[in-house]
Amino acid sequence: MPRSVPISRRTLIQGIGALGVTAFHAPFLHAAEEAPNATIQFTLDRPVDAIAAPFVLAATRGLYRAENLNVALQVATGSKDTITRVAAGTTDIAVADFNALIRYRADPDALPIKAAFVLLNRAPYAVVARKSRGVISLGSLEGRTLGVAEGDLTIRLWPSLAKRNGIKLSAVKQEKISPAVREPMLSAGQVDAVTGFSYLSAVNLRDRGVPADDLAVFRFAEFGCAAYGLAVIVNPKFAAARPDVVKRFVRAITEGTRQTIREPDRAIDAVMTQMDGGTRELELLRLKIAIGDNILTDDVKRDGLGGIDAARFDASLSAIAEDFTFRKRPTAADVFDTAFLPDADGRKVD
Repeated sequence: MPRSVPISRRTLIQGIGALGVTAFHAPFLHAAEEAPNATIQFTLDRPVDAIAAPFVLAATRGLYRAENLNVALQVATGSKDTITRVAAGTTDIAVADFNALIRYRADPDALPIKAAFVLLNRAPYAVVARKSRGVISLGSLEGRTLGVAEGDLTIRLWPSLAKRNGIKLSAVKQEKISPAVREPMLSAGQVDAVTGFSYLSAVNLRDRGVPADDLAVFRFAEFGCAAYGLAVIVNPKFAAARPDVVKRFVRAITEGTRQTIREPDRAIDAVMTQMDGGTRELELLRLKIAIGDNILTDDVKRDGLGGIDAARFDASLSAIAEDFTFRKRPTAADVFDTAFLPDADGRKVD
């Protein structure tokens, strides 16, 4: 297992925010008075960037501390890695793509890992293309070359999306590429489009000098994809033995997400202190895209943060089934545990 890495240049075990605990809601103060101290091993699926803002704020603004939680952070190399770590028990809680978890759970030998909180209510899967390469609509991908990075999750939902939108899969050439050259190859015109996350590839291309008006971003959610995105998953033994600790963690990150939505500029200021490299302008753009497209959706405005809808979940399974065979089709309760979520009022976005 890769060695643990700190969330910042400083050791960040408890969030010690400049605002102090008194700046937050009474439930957090009440929890701090009554809850026993607990340590959590927590793993992000990638190095800290804008999308980690809710977790950064939970640390730097004292939300973990208010719940009497010591959160030790590790960084993994993707959802497959975080799921493996949670299954092995080397981390208690982690961030992973919800659809990767669904596929993992389809293995009869898989541990009963469940998600406890969905951060990205809409998956960020997208095809990002250059208009100057002739890709001006989803249908115009026919006859073009689509760059697909190794381990890319977006391409797993592409067969369903293509079928739903009348696109011949055989008419779109796929070229396997390294993740490291995805944006450079599109920037150089070596491929016509790439699959990826809308808030990653599209923003990275702008950073490489590709004009915004030359980019076409086809977000799967806008073409009928019902999939959820990144979620917080929990080791089943840890969840069974320490359910109150999981609840307190989810409560802290729910508040961290609410604060991120309310004040993205200030959230990015906190994120930038924890990043090695990156620019504030691009990370703020990345976060605002994610909030608008993936976090603060109509479902979240109606139902609150963190949960899933059973009917929509079932629709997402149908899309997964286009390139994956389920031995037994799961229910929402098989992969998502609602017991750790705050009540409805605690999840509403102001």
